[in-house]
Amino acid sequence: MRNVLTKLQQMTARGSIGLVVILAVIAGCGTAPEPSMTPEEAQAIAKEAYIYGFPMVMNYKTLYNYVIDTSNPEYKGPFNHLSCDARLFTPDDKAIVTPNADTPYCMFWMDLRAEPMVLSVPEMEKERFYHFQLIDLYTHNFAYVGTLTTGNGAGTFLLAGPDWHGEKPDGITDVIRSETDLVFNVTRTQLFGPDDLERVKEIQDAYELQPFSSFLGTEAPPAAATPEFPVWVEGAQFDERFFGYLDLMMALIEKPGAREEELWGRLAELGIGTGNSFDFKALDPEIQEALTAGVAEGFGAIEEFVAQYSSDPLVSGKIFGTRDFLVESARENYGLESADILRAVAAHMGLYGNSAAEAIYPIYLIDAEQQPLNASTNRYTVTFAEGQLPPVKAFWSLTMYDGATQLFIDNPFERYLLNSTMMEQFQVAKDGSLTLYIQKDSPGKALESDWLPAPDGPFYMVLRLYGPEAEALEGVWMPPPAVLTN
Repeated sequence: MRNVLTKLQQMTARGSIGLVVILAVIAGCGTAPEPSMTPEEAQAIAKEAYIYGFPMVMNYKTLYNYVIDTSNPEYKGPFNHLSCDARLFTPDDKAIVTPNADTPYCMFWMDLRAEPMVLSVPEMEKERFYHFQLIDLYTHNFAYVGTLTTGNGAGTFLLAGPDWHGEKPDGITDVIRSETDLVFNVTRTQLFGPDDLERVKEIQDAYELQPFSSFLGTEAPPAAATPEFPVWVEGAQFDERFFGYLDLMMALIEKPGAREEELWGRLAELGIGTGNSFDFKALDPEIQEALTAGVAEGFGAIEEFVAQYSSDPLVSGKIFGTRDFLVESARENYGLESADILRAVAAHMGLYGNSAAEAIYPIYLIDAEQQPLNASTNRYTVTFAEGQLPPVKAFWSLTMYDGATQLFIDNPFERYLLNSTMMEQFQVAKDGSLTLYIQKDSPGKALESDWLPAPDGPFYMVLRLYGPEAEALEGVWMPPPAVLTN
């Protein structure tokens, strides 16, 4: 298991804000303070900074690819532009690890500095699951609009940043506030099958995003100054260049959140988050070495947490959520006073995972004998006994991922998952059980409807439960193991 986890992690492809943030390059030209600390103290702060900032830096990667780099194949459009795609993700989609392929996405970034945005959603069929997952710069899931929270009726929602203090106007269903001015959204609209793509497109076309002034029919306020966003360099999240990106993200956030004041003070001793461009090269060589060592130590702590807790099928329900939820989860589930390691692990293993009430993600990394999953020479089955299918309010799916890339598997069927909308095609046994076949080669024509193609090597699977029932959230129902059938 340790080897598989290490491969997964090694291969992951992953002042006021009103003033322009000037960063010509990540190792900028600002003047860093000379820290009055020992290298050992600097390394300890760097480790803390890495764990705290890793999800924020990975969030910047998405922001840059989706909004800033117009030449990027993952580009979605400018801020405040609703971008939807009525298609399924494939192995060619590489910006987000561990994606899904049963809820076509809308993904877009919002800039709420000048004014709030207004999101309007149409009435939805009662059987169709959908939601807008709203994520702040920390990667907290601070709110949802959708089936399980606001219902499937039509609605209009005002999305506001931390400095907006207006009252809810007529025509607005609810006001939703973010603690950061920049907000990422992931919209998932359930697809019932390939023939349903046109209907999903109709629904996506009915989603609407507009500035508050347009909703009111008033003059728009002056636009906020656009920060100069530095080029994203893949791999920088794993070395000393990380600190330049973290410095930028803290400038975008502007002020520490709840319970972060002391941490921001410690980072300021290294010149991080002070409103200036962090300059790694201006530091004393011993301090530079200490910061580099702190990055390695911080990533090691993330790896250690994953190795210790990833076999917990309920772990996803403990590491995604609001700020307050994560603080409570850290304390109750792991005996920690800070939720930073939870956010870091969540960003590393499945950036933008859902809060537990919306979805949980039991992960298959090992088989029933506690051995790493590898389909180069092995075949597996996952069997749900009668009455033991995943208990959900919406739907469930089992998705395959390559162990090296954390992306989908190329296969002639273009099949990346099996889900509950396929029940009519599955071969249910006489005893009422359902067996899914997990292997690289076909199990035979008669069983291909129940086959989830695997790669010729290490892999892992994610069982997604959308709208999990209480027995799944509480661990009364547990997913069946992957059984070796060689």
